[in-house]
Amino acid sequence: MSTDVMNDPHDSVHKHEHEDGHDDHGHNDSGPTTVFGFWLYLMTDCILFASVFATYAVLMTATAGSVSGKDIFELDYVLVETFALLFSSITYGFAMIAGQKGSKGGVINWLIVTFIFGAIFIGMEINEFHHLIVEGYGPSTSAFLSAFFALVGMHGLHVTAGLIWMIIMILQVSRQGLTPQVNTRLTCLSLFWHFLDIVWICVFTVVYLLGTL
Repeated sequence: MSTDVMNDPHDSVHKHEHEDGHDDHGHNDSGPTTVFGFWLYLMTDCILFASVFATYAVLMTATAGSVSGKDIFELDYVLVETFALLFSSITYGFAMIAGQKGSKGGVINWLIVTFIFGAIFIGMEINEFHHLIVEGYGPSTSAFLSAFFALVGMHGLHVTAGLIWMIIMILQVSRQGLTPQVNTRLTCLSLFWHFLDIVWICVFTVVYLLGTL
């Protein structure tokens, strides 16, 4: 009995160290698994956007005698909006580079710049929607406009979610630093943000560019 008592503390210590090592190992492996899982989410989101794109392609000529894209789209305005989102993708890349260098301040500063570009994009999109609705071209006017507001609006909601996520990441980097968990979340947000840029290029080409021809 005395032998068991004497051995218990050592066994407890070894067990604790083993559990700690196991936890650390599992913790280190969680990053790639999380990123892979996020890739799967993006694939499902891609299917969602593809479905709405297909709906728009079918309904883009269903104007019900009202306006078409050629009548209401301002290509110059949308180009500025597009460049704002594209620049935000570049600045997010700079944030990731700063993170690889371990620069906490650099990550925060580039995330703020990225947020500003993204906010400009959303602000311009809201202004476009407001202008169309005030002019009497709301989503209930025709099937074409319903599909337009659904597709562009869904992308805008995704960008808005990305901006909220970005605010959270700025706060986490500021308070927690560039921990492995934070870096994994930054990577997932990077994938999400670049994905939205690619989707917007498709929206710009199919909706605005082809719509004004």
